Amino acid sequence: MTLFLLLILVALVLGIVGFAAHGLFYLFVIGAVVLLADLVYAALRLRHGGRHHRIVR
Repeated sequence: MTLFLLLILVALVLGIVGFAAHGLFYLFVIGAVVLLADLVYAALRLRHGGRHHRIVR
């Protein structure tokens, strides 16, 4: 879950900087690619159900 949120944050920052800064459109594209990769990762995790960890007491 932490990796998912970190990648979402990175994609948003790259997208905002790439959109706002003149001449840095490639950062916007990289942010979009990271966002798409993160969504695919999340879909795969939800599809397979993730790993269920048993708490040992």
